[in-house]
Amino acid sequence: MKRRKESLSNGDSSKLSRSVVVGTFIATIIASTPLLYSLHESVPTDAVWDTFLFTYKSGVWEDAQYAMWVYTSKIIPLILMIIWFFTCRHWWYHAILVPIVMFAFQAVISWNGEAGNIDEGTFVVLLPVLVIVVPSIYLIRAKMFNKINNANKTLEELEEEFMIKPKGVWGKIKQYF
Repeated sequence: MKRRKESLSNGDSSKLSRSVVVGTFIATIIASTPLLYSLHESVPTDAVWDTFLFTYKSGVWEDAQYAMWVYTSKIIPLILMIIWFFTCRHWWYHAILVPIVMFAFQAVISWNGEAGNIDEGTFVVLLPVLVIVVPSIYLIRAKMFNKINNANKTLEELEEEFMIKPKGVWGKIKQYF
């Protein structure tokens, strides 16, 4: 409590308020995913969906409601995985890249509905990601356990040491490029 008062008096209230706004936004997205997922039920079952904003032609899906169900079943998990990736504070958070790539690939393929079975070929796309992510996670794990055997640190202390803490979402994106 004392630290909080000191940080607020030192002008860190803008950081706190920005953190609260970002946290509220993320929590709202997560809490609204069941509603977003069920929005496909309000789409008509016709081949063409006319609104005052746009006209959607379902093409090979032959049913706009079914097409929206397919899109939401790929995009909602993708959004949740991206949020998890950018908010995860564990050393293994790079493993979340694998399902992110999988859902992104499936979302792109589902948009191009003429591709046939939208879940085919996912492994071929995931293979390069797996080749990079899995060995890097294993090497980090091996390095951690090597330090555990040679030091008197707990697993939590080592996890804290390996944790990358960029400032904000943009800082996390910039660390990859």
